[in-house]
Amino acid sequence: MTQSSGGLSKLPPGAASLTGFDRVAWCYDALTRLVFGKALQKAQRAALAGLPPGAPHVLILGGGTGWVLTEVLRRRPNATVLYLEASPKMLGRAQTRLARQLPQAASQVEFRHGTQAALGPAERFDVLVTFFVLDCIATTEMDTALAQLRAAQRPEAPWLLADFRPASRGWRRLLLRAMYRFFRLTTGLRADALVDFRRALGGLGLRPVSSSTFFAGAVEAVIFNEKRI
Repeated sequence: MTQSSGGLSKLPPGAASLTGFDRVAWCYDALTRLVFGKALQKAQRAALAGLPPGAPHVLILGGGTGWVLTEVLRRRPNATVLYLEASPKMLGRAQTRLARQLPQAASQVEFRHGTQAALGPAERFDVLVTFFVLDCIATTEMDTALAQLRAAQRPEAPWLLADFRPASRGWRRLLLRAMYRFFRLTTGLRADALVDFRRALGGLGLRPVSSSTFFAGAVEAVIFNEKRI
């Protein structure tokens, strides 16, 4: 497997705004730590408990600067990974992080610029990893995006999710509004509301088999798998 950015793939309508995260790539990790402390990494670690054993073929969508990539490879040293990221600068930082921390794993990772729309029709994975990325997809585009990801799952492959939880009132609702406003202003993000991912993935035949919450319930880690017939 080659370690390559794959060029600048054509992004689907509405997804080009995700390249706006180039503007915050330099400070994104520090910013999330400032606001959330270690809560987001704790949620991601909890979800990664669902990684299949052995040498799984892993899809990481929207992994940002690459912390989750190195975490996956430390847990599954023989895994192969497609790292799919819409921000070229985030992608570059992830490549640099891997080269610095786990250079021996370079041949196991393909870095590809794009979104779920950049997946090939025959590509299938043993596990999907979507951490704090689905919240960046506009609600009008969510059904298509989730269907594209679902089509890339092999039978019984888990879908590992870490993301924010919807809130209709209180401080969590204010937090979500503030985050969406901030990222609209800084990155041009089109999304402005959070989808109920449990309901959305349930409609695609998936069920939560494990879950935990963090940051006083604002963040959730969920392991999904196919519903039993």
